[in-house]
Amino acid sequence: MLHPVPHPSKKRAAVLLSLSAVAAALASPVVAAPAPAPAPAPAPAAAAALRWSGCATPRYPTLQCASLKVPLDHDRPAGRQISLALTRVPHAAATSQGPLLVNPGGPGGSGRTLAGFVASALPKDVAAQYDVIGFDPRGVGRSEPALDCGAGHFKPVRPDSVPLDPATEQANLERVRSFAESCQTKHADVLPYVGTVSAARDLEVLRTALGAERLSYFGYSYGTYLGAVYARLHPDRVHRLVLDSVVDPGGVWYEDNLAQDQAFDARHKSFLAWVAQYDATYHLGTDPAAVEERWYAMRTALRSAPAGGKVGPAELEDTYMPGGYYNGYWPALAEAFAAYAVREDPKPLVAAYERFGAVEPSAGNSYSVYTAVQCRDSAWPRDWNTWRADMWRTHAKAPFMTWNNAWYNAPCAFWKTEPLRTPDVTNHDLPPALLFQASEDAATPFEGAVAMHDKLAGSALVVEEGGGNHGVALSGNKCLDEKLAAYLRTGQAADAACPAQPAPKPATATRAVPPSAGGAALHGLLGFRG
Repeated sequence: MLHPVPHPSKKRAAVLLSLSAVAAALASPVVAAPAPAPAPAPAPAAAAALRWSGCATPRYPTLQCASLKVPLDHDRPAGRQISLALTRVPHAAATSQGPLLVNPGGPGGSGRTLAGFVASALPKDVAAQYDVIGFDPRGVGRSEPALDCGAGHFKPVRPDSVPLDPATEQANLERVRSFAESCQTKHADVLPYVGTVSAARDLEVLRTALGAERLSYFGYSYGTYLGAVYARLHPDRVHRLVLDSVVDPGGVWYEDNLAQDQAFDARHKSFLAWVAQYDATYHLGTDPAAVEERWYAMRTALRSAPAGGKVGPAELEDTYMPGGYYNGYWPALAEAFAAYAVREDPKPLVAAYERFGAVEPSAGNSYSVYTAVQCRDSAWPRDWNTWRADMWRTHAKAPFMTWNNAWYNAPCAFWKTEPLRTPDVTNHDLPPALLFQASEDAATPFEGAVAMHDKLAGSALVVEEGGGNHGVALSGNKCLDEKLAAYLRTGQAADAACPAQPAPKPATATRAVPPSAGGAALHGLLGFRG
């Protein structure tokens, strides 16, 4: 999960970062195990010119669509071809800075709608200088073939994610093993070619098809890793590189997930502390520790009596995990918590699950690609005893989602496609890149941004101090957005810090308090879990 969701676990700083602390962090050496650089990428086969057609929507009236053929196996460019679904908002200025590819993360996130959002959220003079290109990576969405490994994998009510007895552990193991076997059965011919390096090589085919000497790239979450891998393969083809909510390239992917577990637990505690601040609204108590006890009491009660026959402990975690990505969801999540725990009314909790946690049919595709990419990109432990020991050790410190996240990734313990060696994204040949990072981000903890900043020579890191959302540029923070716009105009940036946006307020009896428009729109498009 990046979640997303996905380095050895490190204790999170308990205080907000000041500019001096950020500078100190950036000056500290980052130690990582040696890793090979990606193999030199051959020039892609000549791609046919793209044929764009109108696919406008009321919100994005200039949106265009196209399809691009790429080799399934880039080492056999004349072999089987697959297709990528593309969107474009064309530049409107007299002169252009070329294409700006945008990616929402995942892996498994569809980027077609993100093009319209980014083009409309940037200042008009900046957007006018770029052809903003969205794309569904190989296997995703409207790209063909689209992966879908197992219908009903997340159908409620699932076994409790925390395996308190052997039977529960075995039930979860059977679920994830079945999913891995279904993937192999349905997509054995494709799985060896679904991974970050293959997706990065697709981007070079796309650049060629666009007729662009260089391309710019703006990626969120997992999209930061995809962008870094492309930049390592083709540094001379990069014009601008923006990475927001940055993956730790040294922990791909098992160790990154363990780091996530602790960071999400800390972020969940921040949510519960926020609830405690508003006891007059939610009546759950003024002591964060007591509010946390009530949340876990709710979880225990749902084990024997799932709410509405849909929300057991695993579904409860699915429902509250999006609050770790975006605090604009906190008021709705707090209201559902209070309704269940105080008023003994489960209906708002079921509604919150259906809004935030339930898996829509399209999510079967995104999860299938997520799993295929994560399992192919790097080696995972094959001995379940290793997983069990690591998860119980981490759960003791971070119980909120450690086991839930373990089962989300556990198909990789049974994956038949051999993993690749993780490439080293260290880059001294790249134009200056711009990185954005919230200091308390759970899905991609702050240390990962520091590590990536260290690996990309000449890059700049802009920190949202005290912020905990995942995906921060173009979400309403004026300070961050101005720095993004300036970089896209000129290519110049410097390390900086911006204050976080205020925490949300509860809804009242007469007035709902919606999330910020920019934040809500962005977080509805990003390709992370939830």
